[in-house]
Amino acid sequence: MTAPNDSATISTPTRSSLGAMPCCLSSFLDRVIHGDNCETLAAMPAESVDLVVTSPPYDDLRTYGGHSWDFPRLAGELTRVLKPGGVIVWVVADATVNGSETLTSMRQAIHFKDVCGLNVIDTMIYLKPTGCFANPKRYRGAWEYMIVAAKGEPKTFNQLTRQKTGHSYNRVGTASRTAESGRERVRAYKSDKSGETQRENVWYYVTNMSVAEEKEAFKHPAIFPEALAKDHVQSWSNPGDVVLDPFAGSGTTLKAAKELGRRFVGVEINAEYVAICHKRLAQEVLNLFPDNVQVDLPPKKGVDSTSDVTGG
Repeated sequence: MTAPNDSATISTPTRSSLGAMPCCLSSFLDRVIHGDNCETLAAMPAESVDLVVTSPPYDDLRTYGGHSWDFPRLAGELTRVLKPGGVIVWVVADATVNGSETLTSMRQAIHFKDVCGLNVIDTMIYLKPTGCFANPKRYRGAWEYMIVAAKGEPKTFNQLTRQKTGHSYNRVGTASRTAESGRERVRAYKSDKSGETQRENVWYYVTNMSVAEEKEAFKHPAIFPEALAKDHVQSWSNPGDVVLDPFAGSGTTLKAAKELGRRFVGVEINAEYVAICHKRLAQEVLNLFPDNVQVDLPPKKGVDSTSDVTGG
């Protein structure tokens, strides 16, 4: 196999072309892989990933080019490549169809638990600064699930804290919502002398990108804040660990992982979004892993390799 370099486009064999033997992990590290996520993961070695942070395209809330993806198969492959104690963070929401929420997110969480055998250790909430358009017969939607599932007990938990202030939701350094009284609410959590206290599982974010990043990232229809990705990468992994995003999208998870000293694997089926990932990864001042190259995998039979499938 050709050694990776900045200008090369190399082809990584899939499991189908290698029989039962997957490729070595080094064929995937620190790269944005252009291909189908199930085919790509099938070619990766088992128990090779420490953390998955991703947001799948859910319930056709946005158009991603008409590509359909196989949740049961992907869930099985994610479970296979996850190390014991590894964690999956699944950022997802539901559409409302004929007056009822689909509950697809809940079905997916139950599938991870009952079919894949993972432990759903938390159902966290990503609270947005603005919700979707108001419906005259229900309240404005303003949040998404962040389902956290682990292969056994999480091997890593670097607990984040929040400043002990009058905010009902906050992340240090970002905008937040305040308690009605303006006074600090009484908390049952332990705090230290620095004025920090244990953070809740409802996380509020505003978009915090530079102008240069926005120009590229917002070419993707469904990005999530870089701070969200960084907080999960910090919480569930350590420097040097492998972070995977099977719906790489605009590359937010990959960029967060790289900046925090983790290795990363991104998979994206849309060539335009692969290009966005490379541009955003190249914007960093410190290039921790200089061998970012595009790796083309043969698309799944019957799949249009130019279709769009992702979030993030």
